[in-house]
Amino acid sequence: MTNHPLDLYAYAERRNIDVDWIPMRRATSLSVPLGDRYAIALDPWKLGSLAQETVCLAHELGHCETGSFYNQYAALDVRQRHENRADKWAIQHLIPVEDLDEAVVEGCEDIPALSEHFCVTEDLMRKAVCWYTHGNLAAEMYA
Repeated sequence: MTNHPLDLYAYAERRNIDVDWIPMRRATSLSVPLGDRYAIALDPWKLGSLAQETVCLAHELGHCETGSFYNQYAALDVRQRHENRADKWAIQHLIPVEDLDEAVVEGCEDIPALSEHFCVTEDLMRKAVCWYTHGNLAAEMYA
């Protein structure tokens, strides 16, 4: 299984979510609610690989699909809860547990191999393994 950002752009189009490439000072990607629609901005000059583009776009789609938005004044725990929801959506969309199990059976046994197999970042793959194994995204606790 190989994920590709073009599949996610098509998904966004089908869901009527605008995706634009915009240079940004600090952020690599962001999403915003616009009334009854959503918009995503990606800074293509900050995306170093297809895997990073795939993960950033899936994460922002996760915000849109779960309605997990916050503002600059939100408490850190609220922000983290919304970020986790977006990550979980991205994981379930890009790395379904059945496909992950199949990849392991086929010989992908470490994070780099699994990341390459699914065309995602190693960071997201660590979170996915943690989510499916421990039920949380705190991958740093299990390293």
